[in-house]
Amino acid sequence: MDTGNWSKVTEFIILGFPQLQGVQTYLFFLLLLIYLVTILGNLMIFLLVRLDAKLHTPMYQFVSVLSLLELGYTAATIPKMLANLLSNKKTISFSGCLLQIYFFHSLGASECYLLTAMAYDRYLAICRPLHYPTLMTSALYAKMAAGCWLGGLAGPIVEISLVSQLPFCGPNRIQHIFCDFPPVLSLACTDTSINVLVDFIINSCKILVTFLLILTSYVQIIRTVFKIPSADGKKKAFSTCASHLTVVIIFFGSILFMYVRLKKSYSLDYDRALAVVYSIVTPFLNPFIYSLRNKEIKNALKRQLQRIVILCMEL
Repeated sequence: MDTGNWSKVTEFIILGFPQLQGVQTYLFFLLLLIYLVTILGNLMIFLLVRLDAKLHTPMYQFVSVLSLLELGYTAATIPKMLANLLSNKKTISFSGCLLQIYFFHSLGASECYLLTAMAYDRYLAICRPLHYPTLMTSALYAKMAAGCWLGGLAGPIVEISLVSQLPFCGPNRIQHIFCDFPPVLSLACTDTSINVLVDFIINSCKILVTFLLILTSYVQIIRTVFKIPSADGKKKAFSTCASHLTVVIIFFGSILFMYVRLKKSYSLDYDRALAVVYSIVTPFLNPFIYSLRNKEIKNALKRQLQRIVILCMEL
């Protein structure tokens, strides 16, 4: 396409939910509250695992890494959403948009890999309990956690590189709540079928493969649990997986429908609703899922609060 008579786009306008213009202030305070709870909840779990010796096991170490990921994952999008809710000029620079996409997708990919590593950890603990201490060592946990981070950070580089070379010459209004590949690609003034295909292949490998690995782990876990003779034994085994499985269902249930598809977009409201689930709701719920349903996390919180009270009394 000839773009010689068009000016190059240097910034985008993020429209968010245009039909909710009259309640922007209320949405700001609601989102701010959710963000603060998300930060405090995930930070609490991260610090609890680091400070409490009884939680220094691979399972809880993985949970602490997940909480740290969620802090970065939400920081990539929510602060800009909050600023846009109070601003009449809801703009983001072209480079800023690409950076937002990169960090959002790299941390999201890291979460996919980490949830897979956590499923493997549960598989070893339940299906091979006698060998678990020798198989899931601190060294293996550290390697798996580092691999999740490095794999995620490298993931979106090809897609970002391809998008950065596209001509954007108008319009510049992103029909979404933050910068993301599908709505940005729809604004390019050239054919983006190669980009859509590359996105589909990468996302299919990244999301489908990790989801299938998690599914395979849980098939083996369920088979093993059903062989446990006592009802209490079955309940205890399932309880160690309940929190992780809940997060997997919520997270993968939304991103599968959003990113594993060849179409650039479905309805705009459909895309926005899914984006709210995986970018806001899931990180917000994670601390509650892992703390309210977990006796060891609650006991660790009580111990740390008692320690703080004792220190305050000594002062």
